[in-house]
Amino acid sequence: MQEIRDAILAGDRSEETFSSIRIPQTYRGVTVHKDEVAMFEGLASRDKDPRRSLHVDDVPVPDLAPGEALVAVMASAINYNTVWTSIFEPMATFGFLERYGRTSPYAKRHDLPYHVVGSDLSGVVLRTGPGVHLWKPGQEVVAHCLSVELESADGHNDTMLDPEQRIWGFETNFGGLAELAIVKTNQLMPKASHLTWEEAASPGLVNSTAYRQLISRNGAGMKLGDVVLVWGASGGLGSYATQMALAGGATPICVVSSPDKADICRKMGAELVIDRSEGTGEGYRFWSDETTSDPREWKRLGARIRELTGGKDPDIVLEHPGRETFGASVFVARKGGTIVTCASTSGYMHEYDNRYLWMNLKRVIGSHFANYREAWEANELIHRGLIHPTLSRAYPLEEVGQAAYDVHRNLHQGKVGVLTLAPQEGLGVTDPDKRAQFAEELGRFRNV
Repeated sequence: MQEIRDAILAGDRSEETFSSIRIPQTYRGVTVHKDEVAMFEGLASRDKDPRRSLHVDDVPVPDLAPGEALVAVMASAINYNTVWTSIFEPMATFGFLERYGRTSPYAKRHDLPYHVVGSDLSGVVLRTGPGVHLWKPGQEVVAHCLSVELESADGHNDTMLDPEQRIWGFETNFGGLAELAIVKTNQLMPKASHLTWEEAASPGLVNSTAYRQLISRNGAGMKLGDVVLVWGASGGLGSYATQMALAGGATPICVVSSPDKADICRKMGAELVIDRSEGTGEGYRFWSDETTSDPREWKRLGARIRELTGGKDPDIVLEHPGRETFGASVFVARKGGTIVTCASTSGYMHEYDNRYLWMNLKRVIGSHFANYREAWEANELIHRGLIHPTLSRAYPLEEVGQAAYDVHRNLHQGKVGVLTLAPQEGLGVTDPDKRAQFAEELGRFRNV
């Protein structure tokens, strides 16, 4: 593994160099264990601690299947699906691996008593399997997390509709929080030359998710002039949605939970910000108790939005908290407006008053990650400097439990990265002149 790291740090990216590097028999990966899925039984979600369930283990290097690549991972990042995996909610991911393992002999590799997790990476291709032509050893890459088989016609118009669609590193094994990872080569995309390894690893999942949810015709289809309500606007998903709204000529209304997060939104260029923290007068409580929603608070939020916008209601609500906010989202969207939903990080069982949906001709759209084309287009926005990584902090691999805990408890801003083979932050930039153009934007979230 040190030979691989040294070759990458030396800067030589020739196919000959990387084709001749020896592949170790084992590598270090972040895992959950099948024999520990009951460890949090009886605890509330909030009290389940990823630091107890996430392990850094030496695991065997799997054989490559046709159409796959083995990637040396320099950095990865934490997404909410890693939090779900680590607290075994809403179910343990080993059921996903077992079902996948029954589909083919190659898929059987994934059905193991441990799960190497993680759905983001930046790194260098080491090997490719049979049938791969576009990708070679030595190429610098990032990976999106869409894994599909594409044997069914259902997925050929939109790969997210494939019946064998899975999220790599969540519903498959051999994910990106590791020194090595296995991906399908159609997950690979070029790494942006102006970004460090840890910056490049951080946008993948959330940037693509925000692109489909907000921009794509498969999502809300945002247009110039739209008013867009963004919940959690300084977080992993929200920070990219906020940037896309601004870059696309829309007006974001950023909802956050602290003055620091409000300041970050303003640094991104947002002017309309709602800070829900205590003492601001905007601490909306949409539930009177665990089972009773409070429509008066929906109306209070709607009034505040109109005050900020000069009387406009949101054309689009980017909805990902789920149960806590969904009733309010349906209420505040304009007549004929769109609520586009994913994730449901506060709970999957939503409650809303259907009169405000049906009689006002609003739409609810479910959105999940992105198809191949959408992921590629989202990555192009990063390359062109139209959208920027929102990395706030990067942990070493050994502290991945703390990184996941920060996301679980909403102690973070933007994205939280994890260094895997990279020995320190700040490495991997090959176009410093381009980077200098975006120095301010790349630093907005750091150490906040």
